[in-house]
Amino acid sequence: MYDNRYTRLTKWLNDGIPPAQVAEWAGNSVPVLLATYARCVDGQLPDLKKRLETAGDLPEPPGAD
Repeated sequence: MYDNRYTRLTKWLNDGIPPAQVAEWAGNSVPVLLATYARCVDGQLPDLKKRLETAGDLPEPPGAD
């Protein structure tokens, strides 16, 4: 049963569902959820960078003045 829960929560986080929503569904707090599952989240950085670039919110790298 725990393996099924772990797999489902990891999949939701990897699919980009906000941690606050996953924590609510899991019956956990966000800090507990992330302490357990944060290292399992993978592959979201390229999408997040693209979204930030599109919004114009991506910070300039150091020395890019």
